[in-house]
Amino acid sequence: MIDFEAVFCDVDDVCQVFLPAWQRQLLSSGERRRQRASRLTLSEMLTILIVFHHSQYRTVKAFYLVSLSQHARRKFHDLLSDTRFLALSPRALMPRCVSLNARHGTQTGIAFTDSTTWIVCHNRGIHSHQVCKPIARRGKNAMGWFFGFTLHLVVNDRGE
Repeated sequence: MIDFEAVFCDVDDVCQVFLPAWQRQLLSSGERRRQRASRLTLSEMLTILIVFHHSQYRTVKAFYLVSLSQHARRKFHDLLSDTRFLALSPRALMPRCVSLNARHGTQTGIAFTDSTTWIVCHNRGIHSHQVCKPIARRGKNAMGWFFGFTLHLVVNDRGE
C-alpha cells in the first residue's frame, strides 16, 4: 500500500511553490469570477488521484467510494461526495502535470515511450458531458474513437 503521508508531503511541496507563481501568470478575461475554496485542498485532491493510479481500481468513483471513503476516512476528514470530487478534479490537471515534470529523471540518452488513453465518457455521451468539456478532445486509438485525454509517458533506462 502506498503511503498517503509521503505522497501528500511531496505534492504539497510542489503546490506551495507552483500555485502562487501560477496565479501571478494567469490572464484575466475582465469579468470577476468567484474563487471559493473547496473543503478539500488541491494537494489532497492530487494525493487522492496519485494513490488511485497506484491502486487496482479501474475507475476513480469506485476507488473513492470503496477504498477511500471506508478505509482512509481518518486521513481525509473533509471528504467531498464522489460526484463533487469528480467535478473538481479538472482543477488538478495543470498542477499534476507540473508535479510530474518536477520529478523527471536524468537524461541518459535511452528512453522508452508509451501512451495510454483516459476516456472521460462514451461516444454517445459527448454532447451532454460537462465536467471535462473545455479540455477533453475526441481521439482515436487501436480500440476506436474516444472522448478524453491521451497520456504520454517517457521513462529512461533507470526507470525514472
